[in-house]
Amino acid sequence: MTREELDRIAFDQPAFARLLGFRLISAEPDEVLAELSVTQDLSNRNGVMHGGAIMALADNIGGTATMINLPQGKTTTTLESKTNFLRPIRIGDTAQARCVPLHKGRTTMVWQTTITRGDGKPAAIVTQTQVVIDWKE
Repeated sequence: MTREELDRIAFDQPAFARLLGFRLISAEPDEVLAELSVTQDLSNRNGVMHGGAIMALADNIGGTATMINLPQGKTTTTLESKTNFLRPIRIGDTAQARCVPLHKGRTTMVWQTTITRGDGKPAAIVTQTQVVIDWKE
């Protein structure tokens, strides 16, 4: 895959990611970086980033990582996701996500996303399995 093709796939984010405010920073086959500003709309009643928003950030970056590693004619969907919440991310902070492969196989890919706060401390670690499927229109 050329750099141009990789960037086209990676930076063509779905509407849901844009709605959240997902910002892709960089995309390589073995590392994808993104960030998300923690706003009132993405918070829970305690004034910190909602767990669902953290999971959505991780799911999107894991899907992006898989998409740029797929063979022609294949697509993906999340098969399983597990989140460990370690620390809160307060409103006004920025959640930074780094996604790296644990396994890149023919039928599944497993990704680990570490989400850190602005102070660099990990807030969540997400392990996600993506299934590789034939795309049929």
